[in-house]
Amino acid sequence: MPHISRIFLRPNLVRNARIFCPVLIHANCSKDSLTNADAKYLVGWSHGKETLRPGVVDTLKGSYYVNCAFYQSADLSSAPADSFPDFPEYTAPNIWPDKEHLPTFRSTLEELCTLIIDTAILVAQACDRYATAKVSGYKPGYLEHVVKRSMTTKARLLHYFPSPAPPSNPDPNPPNSNESTTPTADDDWCATHLDHGCLTGLTSAMYIAEPSPFPSPHPSSSPALSELPTAPSLQAGLYIRSRTSQIHKISIPSSCLAFQTGEALQLITKGAFRAVPHFVRGAGGKGDNVARNTLAVFTQPNLGEVVDLERGTTFGEFARGVVGRNTA
Repeated sequence: MPHISRIFLRPNLVRNARIFCPVLIHANCSKDSLTNADAKYLVGWSHGKETLRPGVVDTLKGSYYVNCAFYQSADLSSAPADSFPDFPEYTAPNIWPDKEHLPTFRSTLEELCTLIIDTAILVAQACDRYATAKVSGYKPGYLEHVVKRSMTTKARLLHYFPSPAPPSNPDPNPPNSNESTTPTADDDWCATHLDHGCLTGLTSAMYIAEPSPFPSPHPSSSPALSELPTAPSLQAGLYIRSRTSQIHKISIPSSCLAFQTGEALQLITKGAFRAVPHFVRGAGGKGDNVARNTLAVFTQPNLGEVVDLERGTTFGEFARGVVGRNTA
């Protein structure tokens, strides 16, 4: 059963993140071969390259990006560059760490991403039924087509580094990403933002106590993975902002997946589905060495597919604007 598969895959994958991401940030192994500056660090390793809040570079999380074109064929490593030769953010091939340090990284990541996309197809079918009934001119089965056939779907393995103590006067109402240029205690792990795809599949978070100093990166000498039973504080975790501007904490059970809607789906359905503003709140100094790990899979239309019928905007054109705004 899918949920049983996820229970085993999730800790294996996050163990990879637990070993891999801190190793890179502490410069214990070369990261140059695992990054792609031309792709604006949206393939392979990325740290300190994102600006979800204008003028503020995000340094509290490291990411490893993978194109999920392998879902269509094991031979594919990216979206085709035929019509978008100057868009390496989606057309550059995947970069994989060496098997000496992370022998199961690629296989585990691809297997869990495949499970998430398979599940997203079921979610898309339900969304299609709603959109067909509510949205004039909606093409039946369109979202299922996007999820099943996309070569631009992208995975992001996330490692949130232990968060610092909060400022002395935190803002009780976290701002939208375009309303402030200073971090707040409420969205310090990840500023408020929207995903720009259709459906985002999310695993539950794993909270890990990181040893200090960080040990050897080799799996045979790395300490066993020790997941905390709960977040280090009641406030830490993922939050969303509702259509009525209410803030809700989202707790995903460890045996489940969650899905949220993005900007492309909002455009395609003319607002029947709305992109969900969300942010991640840190432990506020209550978990001095606690890191957060999770995986997000962004299902997205192919680059040449039109997402805004009124303007004729393709997903590639739309995504290029988002990437430009959010890259340091």
